[in-house]
Amino acid sequence: MAEMMYWEAIRRAHDEEMQNDPLVICMGEDIGLAGGTYKATQGLIDKYGPERVIDTPISENSFTGLGIGASFIGVRPIIEIMSVNFAWLAMDQLFNSAAKVRYMSGGQLTAPVVVRSPGGCAHQLGAQHSARMEKVFMGVAGLRVVTPSSPKQAYGLLKSAVRCNDPVFINEHELMYNLKGEVPDTEYFHPLEGSEVVRSGRDVTLFGYNISVHWCLQAAEDLAKEGINCEVVDLFCLSPLDRQGIKASVTRTHKAIIVEEAEPAVGVGAEVMAIINETCFFELDAAPLRVSAANVPTPFNRSLEKAAIPSAKNVIQAVKTLLGR
Repeated sequence: MAEMMYWEAIRRAHDEEMQNDPLVICMGEDIGLAGGTYKATQGLIDKYGPERVIDTPISENSFTGLGIGASFIGVRPIIEIMSVNFAWLAMDQLFNSAAKVRYMSGGQLTAPVVVRSPGGCAHQLGAQHSARMEKVFMGVAGLRVVTPSSPKQAYGLLKSAVRCNDPVFINEHELMYNLKGEVPDTEYFHPLEGSEVVRSGRDVTLFGYNISVHWCLQAAEDLAKEGINCEVVDLFCLSPLDRQGIKASVTRTHKAIIVEEAEPAVGVGAEVMAIINETCFFELDAAPLRVSAANVPTPFNRSLEKAAIPSAKNVIQAVKTLLGR
């Protein structure tokens, strides 16, 4: 195992997959000469040239459409949308072309395209640069959605996504690019479906994904000092959600809290609660709770931003509320 940062793991996956297959290309704003806003493509243009590491104009709908079209004829593009806030501009191409082409062509065409994009709240970037859009993408039939919480997942999920014949949206988090973690020295392909129990427990299940997994782990560590044993489940795949994994954990602990950075309405937490109600309602000892952001545009003011976004402290409060402490 080698320790590396999240962005380094993503860059390594790019490099290996481009070496493996000459039809793998990269596209996006400032990914070539500048090496990417978060360094995830640093140095690749020197190795593979501007025909495979393509700096695009500032037009998300256009270059996403070009990449999707290329995927129809066998190219395997990795498209970086600099910020998930800008992905709104590419939705027509993603939702109406990439996600639907296999079905509408009766399997004659596929769209083996990967779209990577950082999102989430960094520090004081304002409402238009702090979107959490995963709930939008996971609601689109035909589109896979994954969201890595560690360098190992970031590496393995990207490699698996590149070799998948379905369109895959990879939801990264802006605050995690400098996160360090162990990544296998040899090639590693992470499953594109499922969930992971990252901490076993008996009293309550904490469901998280990307950055909220770390809030859950911190809360679980603090609560263990008070004798409360939390299980933490990483929902690294948001579409399709791991119904059996969710059911299995709730059946063990009989209590559930879903933790997300996004606003609660029509979100990941709501969908997980629906799955719990549908698959293991009678296993519950209490109604599930959600920990999520305030339903407001993300404030720029630092104090207001902190008040609007959840943290490990909010998870601890929710656990104590659920347990009647």
